[in-house]
Amino acid sequence: MEKSYRVKVDESFDFQLSEKDISSLDVYLTSDLSFHVLQSDHSHHVQIIKADFNDRKYLVKVNGNEYESTIHTPLDELIDKMGFAVNGSKNVDSIEAPMPGLILDIMVEEGHEVKEDDQLLILEAMKMENIITSPRNGTIKKVTVKQGDAVDKKQLLIQFQ
Repeated sequence: MEKSYRVKVDESFDFQLSEKDISSLDVYLTSDLSFHVLQSDHSHHVQIIKADFNDRKYLVKVNGNEYESTIHTPLDELIDKMGFAVNGSKNVDSIEAPMPGLILDIMVEEGHEVKEDDQLLILEAMKMENIITSPRNGTIKKVTVKQGDAVDKKQLLIQFQ
């Protein structure tokens, strides 16, 4: 079975590249992170601007245009097909109260984009202030509580899009 890689570009384009596709490219290193690529008699100047190897995300400049891309390996594809998540907490689509308490402050609103570990709200419980942070990057779909609300354990607080 031949390995293939899925490349997603700017969250708009999705490509499957086989090892044969990749080996058919003529790639020449021109400097540390710059390449000259020949593909089907077309010349491309490629520069890697930023690389996050752990998340397999890259900012690449091709012929002067910048593109954000993600590369999924054959193992990533197998994990997706089997329905497993690499990190289950990243798939969280809502936040529930971990304990009964009082909402002291809300730092986000509907439509607000958040990054992983951004502060979402402060929940007072047992005379302690608990900062509830975002488990993932995302956009807030709905905030179901207001400042001053008393909440029960497992009560829905925030939903993500």
